[in-house]
Amino acid sequence: MILDQLAAHARERVTADKRLVPPAELRERASSLPRGDFRFESALRTPELSVICEVKRASPSKGIIDPVFDYAAIARDYQAAGADCVSCLTEPKWFLGSDEIFAQVRQIVTCPMIRKDFTVDDYQIDQAKTMGADAVLLICAISDANTLARYLTLCEDLGLTALVEAHDAAEIAMAVSAGARVIGVNNRNLKDFTVDLGNAARMRDLIPPEAVFVAESGVASPADAAALRAAGADAVLVGEYLMRQSDKAAALRALKGN
Repeated sequence: MILDQLAAHARERVTADKRLVPPAELRERASSLPRGDFRFESALRTPELSVICEVKRASPSKGIIDPVFDYAAIARDYQAAGADCVSCLTEPKWFLGSDEIFAQVRQIVTCPMIRKDFTVDDYQIDQAKTMGADAVLLICAISDANTLARYLTLCEDLGLTALVEAHDAAEIAMAVSAGARVIGVNNRNLKDFTVDLGNAARMRDLIPPEAVFVAESGVASPADAAALRAAGADAVLVGEYLMRQSDKAAALRALKGN
């Protein structure tokens, strides 16, 4: 299945990166930076629906989303539109992202950013810190309870928010047990990439009220965002819909109900 391929390729990338910068050296670099203040999490703890705006060129399910992909212009649009947070893909094979794109977007936007990739090694969390990320994505489906807890401890040490992604009740239980403070429920099943917009709503009661609840994937209209807000979502992560809008500021206002 595609998720296994994504995780396997992530491990290959990590192995190659470690040859360029040894883990101990990268850990020293990450640890020497000022500890983060979890501002990604703070940006999602607001009374109104927060929107994480995604910079994404392609996906396994949709192929090329934006053939031009002027990511600098997209970042400027998100910044001007008042994005609460920005997500930037760095996975290169299926999403056509890169660390370089993230770094350039980081230079443009001032709001909190999440490095969106498939975390399979502590090394990637240190990478995210040195790249200027405020948050990382941790996917329960490619982890286990002990590894997830270790990742969360490392994020805590560095001051990074961990967006812990789950799809079903068992994965949510794993996230809660590990101490996740920001839990994303993916409406897309990463095993077959089908989308069920009702999945996040059905899972809402399993997430502790003190945790930030993020609904991920499948938002294709302001009505979808409103329905997720009504279901108790604190934030939505929106990629393809925003990427396809020519007026991103107007689209973002509509998603937020403004």
